[in-house]
Amino acid sequence: MRQTKNTLSQNIRARSVELLNRHLAASIDLQAQVKQAHWNVRGPTFIAVHELFDKVAEEIENYADTIAERAGALGGIAHGTVQVAVKQSFLVPYPIAIALEKEHLFAIGSALAAFGQSARSAIDEASAYGDADTADVFTEVSRGIDAQLWRVESHSISE
Repeated sequence: MRQTKNTLSQNIRARSVELLNRHLAASIDLQAQVKQAHWNVRGPTFIAVHELFDKVAEEIENYADTIAERAGALGGIAHGTVQVAVKQSFLVPYPIAIALEKEHLFAIGSALAAFGQSARSAIDEASAYGDADTADVFTEVSRGIDAQLWRVESHSISE
């Protein structure tokens, strides 16, 4: 941990940095999964879904920045390389061979839902050990991920 005048204890800051880095790895993975879908989606509403995935990926990049910057603000080091993301992401690997819109929408929806659930758990975890600001970061991320999930699910046909 780097020196900082942040008044949270070093123990709390270290726990938060670990929690943030776990989600930073997953957010990098999530953004890459969405870009994979963006580049490879095929189907009758291609352009709408292609553009949707591009916007979702951009929003996820913003969440990754927010997470990484919080880690830095606490005196930690953001572990934001692809190599770290590969090793530490908790997301299910993306099914590379899919092409149809409905397959990509399902896969991206599932990844967003898993990330959102983990962000909600992180809210509780950070709150429990006394870091309300990190909990607030995860509240912002959770709310944003839920909005992206809604947009993706809005393109899926329900039965």
